Order: sequence, then C-alpha cells, then structure tokens
Amino acid sequence: MPRPAPATAWVLLAAAALVAHWCGLMLLVGSRMVPGWASGAALLGAALVARRAEPTSTGRDRWRWALGSLTAVGCLLSGGTDVFATYHLLDPAGPGGCRAFARETAILFAGGGEVYTGYAVGPVGVAWEGSSWTADDGYRPIAAGTYRLTWGLGGGSLVVEGTGGNPVWPALHGVDCG
Repeated sequence: MPRPAPATAWVLLAAAALVAHWCGLMLLVGSRMVPGWASGAALLGAALVARRAEPTSTGRDRWRWALGSLTAVGCLLSGGTDVFATYHLLDPAGPGGCRAFARETAILFAGGGEVYTGYAVGPVGVAWEGSSWTADDGYRPIAAGTYRLTWGLGGGSLVVEGTGGNPVWPALHGVDCG
C-alpha cells in the first residue's frame, strides 16, 4: 500500500483536529487553549502548502478536494460559533498538574460556558470537556471572577455563581483529570 502524500496526511490531521473539537477535546499550549477549529485550520493551511509541492495526480485529487473542502467548511462553522467565546485558565492548579479551563460565550441575552480539565506534558497537552452552564442576560461568571475552584483527593469542584439579576445554572461542576 503506498504511503499517503504529505498533503493527504495534513488534510487527514486537519479533519482529525476538527473531529476532536466536536468531541469536546481542546489542545493546550502553555497556559492557553487552542480550539479545534483553529488547529484544524492551521493543519489545513499546511496541507495546501504541501499540496503545491506535490506532483499533480488526477486520481486522488477528487477525494482530497472533497475532504479538504469538508474540513474547511467545518473550520468555518466551528470558528463562527467561537466568535463570541473567551477562554480562561482557572486557578489554582489541581494535584499532579491537573488544570481547569473555561470557555465562556455570550450573545445578546444568553450566556453560557463549559469547563475543561486536562494535563500539559511540557508545553503541550490536551483538555476534555466536563460540564456546562447557562447564564442569564449574557453574564460571564468566570470573566467577572464569581467562581470558586477547590481541589481535593478525589478531584475538584467548580462553583459558578451568578448575581441577583443574572442567575447561573447549574452552579456546581465536578472537575477531574483522572
């Protein structure tokens, strides 16, 4: 079986990055979260550059074009949902280097967020989505600092609080890297 050409491999990696994003996985680089659509777009861009270096072959071009197009559309759709999102590294760190991150969104009178937990091995790691919350009137509790993160032996808990006029539900979220 012939080895896949560099552009084919990059397009497959870009598609895999998008699927990981849709499954609730995020890439961690240092103290920042990189959304799946962004890593997918970067890999797709690299695929396009690598494609220019390849000799042309008509047999594989159709499926590469189809996979690349689907990945590009996925990047655009996922990126469109991320326009109003902010990402936050939550303190303190958990046992063994476990970290909690939050993604918050707010559009008009609706807000919400998700908590992610994961490990970074050196400068890069992976985080996975835990639970989510809804906030009234576009309130962003993490950005406002109205949360408490505590860690114990069996994991941690994140309490996301609203204000009198901007409730957040549910308030309690388990966080665990195990």
